[in-house]
Amino acid sequence: MSNQDSVAVPSAHGEVAAGTKKKAPFVWPGMLVPFVLLVSCFAAWGISTDLTAPLVNVFSSVFHMSAFQSSLVQFAYYGAYFLLAIPAAYINSKLGYKGGVVIGLSLAAAGALLFFPASKLMTFGAFIAALFILAGGLSIVETSANPFVMAMGPEKTATRRLNLAQAFNPIGSNLGVLAATLFILPNIHVATAEERASMPEAELLATRSDELQAVMAPYIALGCLYAFLAISIAFVKIQKRRTMVSDSAAGVKRRKGTFMRLMRNKLYSFGVVAQFCNIAAQTCIWTYIIFYVMGTLGVDRTTAGWWLQGSLICFLIMRFLMVWIMGRVDARVLMTVMASLGIICTGLGIVSGNIVGAVSIAFLSACISLMFPTIYGLALTGLGDDTKFGSAGLVMAIIGGAVVPPLQGLILDHTSAQFSFIVVLVCFAVMLGYALYARRQDLDALAEADDANAQIIAD
Repeated sequence: MSNQDSVAVPSAHGEVAAGTKKKAPFVWPGMLVPFVLLVSCFAAWGISTDLTAPLVNVFSSVFHMSAFQSSLVQFAYYGAYFLLAIPAAYINSKLGYKGGVVIGLSLAAAGALLFFPASKLMTFGAFIAALFILAGGLSIVETSANPFVMAMGPEKTATRRLNLAQAFNPIGSNLGVLAATLFILPNIHVATAEERASMPEAELLATRSDELQAVMAPYIALGCLYAFLAISIAFVKIQKRRTMVSDSAAGVKRRKGTFMRLMRNKLYSFGVVAQFCNIAAQTCIWTYIIFYVMGTLGVDRTTAGWWLQGSLICFLIMRFLMVWIMGRVDARVLMTVMASLGIICTGLGIVSGNIVGAVSIAFLSACISLMFPTIYGLALTGLGDDTKFGSAGLVMAIIGGAVVPPLQGLILDHTSAQFSFIVVLVCFAVMLGYALYARRQDLDALAEADDANAQIIAD
């Protein structure tokens, strides 16, 4: 499709080009099936994230370890995301986004299937290795899939398109929580550490084997799903554009200054900082809402857990609602409104300490619902040949989910759950600053320049 055909698209920034009659498609012709398959990947890696989270508690019990030792589960998961993002950018440069997605899914499938031998070895290290490979594969998938979705249609609609794809991620997250609740947690023996220590060795090994078999089963199913998606995407026909395939010799030469160009691009570099704060805020909200509700309302852990579930459902609903609104309102305006609302709600949570504060903290999930794909889309606007490495930097920003929550935990230990949300308040302030900065940029001019250079290439 020519650039002239795409000028009437409602942009990701909420604008429609004046003086046009024809409305361009949401995705380029021939991209619908690949787009659907790619959207399935967003749900699939959401399953893994929330299926893995309970393993901290599970391994602490099964292997009789401290919480700190079992927390290596999260370090392995986030660490793999951080370490594999740059290699993923090189894969995308050589093989294109499709190649990156296929390789990432294949590696993730291998990691998930390695849970079978790990369950036979019955060692914590074997599970950590399998989990690292699984998360490393998903890091490659995410580094490839996000810009791939953006490249499947006019860049003016890229942020809205990515918001739609990302809206399916929390569906996977809820399925992951459900799988852990139904298939893993009920099969973990209720014996305490002291009771396990007093068990005969044969009984202890039999109990541990049964528990690890329960951990293994969902991951084997997940590995099969990843393998199916990898095969399906590998064989689907895609009309590629210049930004989806290997760079030319000129592009390779141009890559030598990529890092400095990205750092000098304030829309991008500020976006990485905003993404770091977004992931940090998201992880802190979902980690400490239970502490907040228990401390302020005096309820038990089970009741507080329902507050978290309600907050996650709010996040899911708002993801789809934001996609619909984004077709009519500038994404930067929406981000400004939601970041401002996040600051207000966090402030209420800090000062109130009652049902109003609890509702405000739970509603923060709605405030962050559009942040990840919107920041991602804004930061990559107009990067051209640098998009692949720019995407890697934004995925590496996920490390905020591992670095910042311990800081809030430290503040909570020395003050209260209420005051600890000052960390989240700062994160929302940074996101608001980025939204205001992005509103001053001429993003449509950058988008049109990239669309003009993105000629179709035969698959």
